[in-house]
Amino acid sequence: MNILYVLIPLALLLGIFFVVAFIWATKKGQFDDLDTPAARIVLDDEYRINDKQEGKKNE
Repeated sequence: MNILYVLIPLALLLGIFFVVAFIWATKKGQFDDLDTPAARIVLDDEYRINDKQEGKKNE
């Protein structure tokens, strides 16, 4: 039973920490653009291929 006196405040502090971290991340713009990074990994190879082809044309 005595462990509850430790675990309940610890759980509350941990919960408050995560809420504050979420609010901080939201204010800093961490969640502004969720679609572009996912598409960038797909489009990145196309840009590299185009750059290599342009390099061969210039040679």
